[in-house]
Parts: sequence; C-alpha cells; structure tokens
Amino acid sequence: MSTTTLTAESVEVDEQGFLLNPDQWTPEIASEIARDAGIDPMTERHWEVIDFCRRDYATTGQSPTVRRIIKQTGIPTKEMYQLFPKGPGILAAKIAGLSKPKGCI
Repeated sequence: MSTTTLTAESVEVDEQGFLLNPDQWTPEIASEIARDAGIDPMTERHWEVIDFCRRDYATTGQSPTVRRIIKQTGIPTKEMYQLFPKGPGILAAKIAGLSKPKGCI
C-alpha cells in the first residue's frame, strides 16, 4: 500500500495503482488516472462505462469484468478496446476507482 497525490488529494493505492478505498474516488481523480493511462479527453462513452462500473460495484460489491461491462452496457468488444486500449476491464476499473476485477491478469 502506498499513498499518491491525485488532483491535490492524497489517496491510498495498491502496488498497481488501484484505489484502496472506492469512496475516495471523484470524477477529477478519474480524469487524472485516465490521462496518466493515455486517455485524454474522457468522452461521454468513457463516462458511460465508468458510471456503469461504479453502479455495478455498488450493487454487487465487485468490480465488473469486461465481459459483464459489454453484456450490460451493449458496448461492442471492439469499441471497448478502442476506449480502453491497455486492457479494458482493468483500465475501466482503475479509472472508476475500483479494485482489479477478478479473473483479470
């Protein structure tokens, strides 16, 4: 566990940069994480995925996998990889302030 500063806020992250406390998440933090991952600017479509991930986590207590995101949002797999090119499930979860989805390597 370490602490990093995002948007002038100190947040605790794990060794891979995932927030340890999803309640510390803000849209500004999401934008900064996305920018650091090479996604700038965040489009409406990005936010659609991030908002789904946050809602799904609130309901299930787990970060959704890319398969669940695709199935529940209707966003095609190809588009998910265009939106989040460095691993859509993992990157979407990280930007959403959630833990790494189970089953993702």
